Formats: sequence, structure tokens, C-alpha cells
Amino acid sequence: MKVYQRLAQAFKAEGCTATFGMMGDGNMYWLTEMHKLGIKVHEVRHEGAGLGMADGWARVTHEPAVATATCGPGVTQLATGFVTAARGHSPIVVFCGESPTTDDEYVQRFDQARFAAACEAGFVRLTSPDNADDAVRKAFYLAKLESRPIMLSCPMDYQQKNFEDADEEYQPSSTVFKPGAVHPDAKELERAADIVASSKKTVIVVGRGAQWAGAGEAVLKLGERTGALIATSLLVRTWLNESEWHAGISGTYGSRPSMKLFEEAECVIGVGASLNRYTTEHGYLYPNAKYVHIDSQPHMLIAGGRSADCYLQADAKVGVEELEKLLAKRNFKLIGYRTPDVKQKLANHNADRTEFEMDPGTVDPREACIALDKLLPPEIGVLSGSGMTAGFVSMLMTRRRVLAQSGHFFGCIGQMLPAAMGAVAATGKPMVLCDGDASVMMHLAEFETAVRYNMPLLVIVMNNEALGAEYYKLDAHKMDITTSMITTPDLGKVGVSMGGRGAMATTIDDLTKAVQEWVKKPGPMMIDMRISRSVPSVPYRRIHYGRDE
Repeated sequence: MKVYQRLAQAFKAEGCTATFGMMGDGNMYWLTEMHKLGIKVHEVRHEGAGLGMADGWARVTHEPAVATATCGPGVTQLATGFVTAARGHSPIVVFCGESPTTDDEYVQRFDQARFAAACEAGFVRLTSPDNADDAVRKAFYLAKLESRPIMLSCPMDYQQKNFEDADEEYQPSSTVFKPGAVHPDAKELERAADIVASSKKTVIVVGRGAQWAGAGEAVLKLGERTGALIATSLLVRTWLNESEWHAGISGTYGSRPSMKLFEEAECVIGVGASLNRYTTEHGYLYPNAKYVHIDSQPHMLIAGGRSADCYLQADAKVGVEELEKLLAKRNFKLIGYRTPDVKQKLANHNADRTEFEMDPGTVDPREACIALDKLLPPEIGVLSGSGMTAGFVSMLMTRRRVLAQSGHFFGCIGQMLPAAMGAVAATGKPMVLCDGDASVMMHLAEFETAVRYNMPLLVIVMNNEALGAEYYKLDAHKMDITTSMITTPDLGKVGVSMGGRGAMATTIDDLTKAVQEWVKKPGPMMIDMRISRSVPSVPYRRIHYGRDE
């Protein structure tokens, strides 16, 4: 048995069922063996997009995903994908070829360890043919432990050596990685209960950590006991909105009525949420509140480098349950925010009623998002990017869905088309991506990959033929906006030319017809929806124009 064969067997034993990447001479033998073992190999058009797909897979499953690239230039293509996945806390093992150890002048030689560190990724090297098992096990262990991408760098010459212990059964990382639920410290729990019990108005802000821990029911129960409003980080924006006391997103993407209510809070309970400057609006959103922070990490600072008034290191579900039990033991029960007046203020609180004159041949992006939210069944997930158009999707598409994800981890465009494809590959379920034209164009070639693997993915290009963020920044500074305007072809026709389906939408009726067609028969499809540049999203109005109407 060759080392590359043993490496492939080890990946399969770790539970790998799919990989994403581009074949090169540094990974082709391993990839071929993965295919022989029945692992689905997604051959992509750009190595960075392959890592982006693995990132999407990991975000949906919160289990290690697998990507691959050849040595040298294949690795350098991974830069943005690495940082984005690291910021998103996505566990990924990236199998990378490495130049031969015996050839210092190899044309694709590259210091891959330093590159991985610069990209905020972990690094494991295959240091000899004999440590193939150890290298794979360590890579998966670190991906799980640190919840970030790990580069497994395998020299090409080592891969071709014989593996001498082929008869020994591979021991996967699960044999050494056995995390248990962290329970809160009793004294800190008492302190947390004291803060909550002394507060008349409480807001519970939940994040991905709470969702991953399955803390939903516990949060709703604690909210009922404390009379709290339920708010979310941007990344879990529609989660728990079955509650009539759900106030939407906490932070820059929140509604004005919710923000006004949040300003009255005396206590904020953060559950599996970082409580960063965006979630707290640089600290201004909860000016008089004390913070109770529940997270599984040993400690976290919140916005502005501030520490919570009480930090509970605990599994999100366990921490919330224990806090609720302690309050129940004290016979604590409060109406808090839960009054008819507050309920009235929350009714349709996300509505954007500001009037703008539409550009000819375009749709109002707000009306389009509201229509999409009604057209798409709740079992269809919706993903959005991180550009200007994300504000429309995040604030106006409020229907509870199996998946609602935004891509704000690194503030970069271009990564959500690959991530959406990875999410579809992970679940096999139909999904919709709403993203800007510049973002989709960056990895447009990957739509052909979606067609090749017949992915049930609808890409809705919110196309204003501009670099949206820069357009409004230039406009706010009264500079030449035409420098940010870039024409695009009919992207619906481009989708058709790549073997998928496509449509152009310049009216809500056009959009409705195309979406209904896709819902009846999901598959790779691209809708070029022309939106008016006259309408900036609410977050952009706030940040760049000082307007919040």
C-alpha cells in the first residue's frame, strides 16, 4: 500500500464523504484513491472556491469538511477562503500537496506553514511515510478542537512511499476527541441570577453557539420567566422567531423600533454570541444594561474590549437551563417587556417605508425581497452575501427557515456562491443564494460546477451593475459614482450557456414567474434581477448618510 492510499483510507475512516478542490500533481493520487473509496470528489474551477464550498459544508453541519489543493500556486489560491473560514469558525481539513523534500529548486516550492499561519489556519505536515495516520488524526482533531481550517501538507515524494503498517486499523480522531458539556460555576451562576433578578427589562441575544448547542427551547423558557425580548446575532437572524417576543437582529441590521426597545434594557444575556461591536452597536445599543455572557469558551471580551459583568463558561443549553432553574427556585417571574404596548411596537417592525424613485427597468430591492420571502417555502434555505444587498435580505426576509445564513465573517465578497454550493452538497436540499452582481461574478465559473453536479441551487443576482458598497460611499462623499459602476451581461443567459436555467427579471412579475418555475423543479438556475441603485439598504443609510427612516 502506498502512503497516499493510506491517507485516503484515513480520511474515509474520519467520516469524510465528500471533498472539494482542483486536481494537481501534488494531490492527484490521493484524489483518485478517494474516488475509488466512494467519496464524492467535487472538481471545481478554482481552488479557493473549493475551500469556500467546504466552508459552506462545515457551516451547515458544524462537522469537519474536506477541501484539497495541489502544492505551491494551488495553495496560494486558498488565502481568502482560509481567512473567511477561520473567522467563521468552520472546522475544515485541507489536504494540500507539498513540493518534494528532495528538490530544493522545485518550481512550485513554497513555505506552506508560514502561509497557513498568515491565513489564520492551523498546520500539520506529513513528516515521514510512517506518520500518515498520526498526521491525519491530528489534523481532524485540531479542526474539531479549534473549530477552524487546518492545512494537512503532504510532500509529494512521501505520498509515493510504501506504508508499512497497512494491516493496522486506523484510529480516528473521535477516539481522542471526546468533548463533554461544560457546566457553569455555581458561584458565578448565583451572580448571574442576581443580575437578572434585579433587572426589570432583559434582552436575550442568541448566536450560532446557542443554535449549535440546541439551546432554543431553553432560551424560550428563560425568556418566558424573565419577560425578556429575544434577539439574535446577524448570523442566526430568523432563529426562534416563532416567539411573538422575537425582536429580530441585535445591532446594525436591527429595526429602529427594536433598537428603541433595546435601549431600555437593564440586562443583556448573551448566549453563544460574541456580543461584538456590530451586535451591540459599539456599545450604544444597550447603554444602561449589565451583561451576563454564556459561552463554552474560557472567556470572551465583548464590544470595545469590555468584560461582561458576569461570565459563565458553559455549554449554551446547559448554562441557560441552569440559570432558569435557579431563578425558578427563587420563585422569580417577571412580565418585563412582555406587554401589549411592546407587542404593538414589534408588529411589522422591519418594514421599510421610505420612498425612492426607481431607476427605469429595475425593481425595488425591498419589494423583491418581500416577494421572495413569500414565494419560497420555509423548507428552502436562504443564504446571502456580505455586500450592500445583504441588508435587504437580512432585514426583510424574516420567514422562519431551515437555514438562513449570511456571509459577514471577513467582510469580503465572492465567497457565498461557493459556500451555498457546499451547503447544498452537505444537505442535498434545495437552497437559494441572494447576492450582488460583483460578488457572483467573482466566482461565476463555479455555476458550471453546480450544473455539473446538478445542484438544486437558485442564484438570484441582485444586480445594480455597480460595486454597491463603494457606490454609496462615493455618493455620500459627493464623489464621482460612475467609477464604481460596471456593466454586466445578461446573467440569466450566462446561466443557460453553462447548461443551467436562467432568467432576467426587471419586474416583480418576472421574478415571481422565474422563482415559481424553480420551486416546482429545483435545479441549477440563475436569475439576473436588476435592482434600482436609488435604494440604499437601511444599514448603508445609517452608516453613510446618517439617515434611519
